Amino acid sequence: MKRRVVLYMVIMLASLPVALLFGCQQQALQVAAGRIAFESYRDGNTEIYVMNADGSNQTRLTNNSAWDGGPVWSPGGTRIAFDSARDGNTEIYIMNADGSNQTRLTNNPALDSGPAWSP
Repeated sequence: MKRRVVLYMVIMLASLPVALLFGCQQQALQVAAGRIAFESYRDGNTEIYVMNADGSNQTRLTNNSAWDGGPVWSPGGTRIAFDSARDGNTEIYIMNADGSNQTRLTNNPALDSGPAWSP
């Protein structure tokens, strides 16, 4: 099975995301002021991490038994919007860039996902 990899690389300073597309599966990386936000399953559950652009200082921001993913930096690089299933279905949350103040923004029985910031 052939997997196509498309890399869109745009720096956050231009207020655009960096995304990696792997066929039908999407893994998004977001860059803000030299920091990258990403999701990882490295601990047995999908959580949100940040790291420096050189790969150093990898830090987990979310830590719960539910899936957290799809991080998107705010235009100013101070907050991250993301999807989480921590309340039983997928909702949109926001947090500070250091992982503090995680707050649910949507609350409805339907799937809410794919947050995006307007510049």
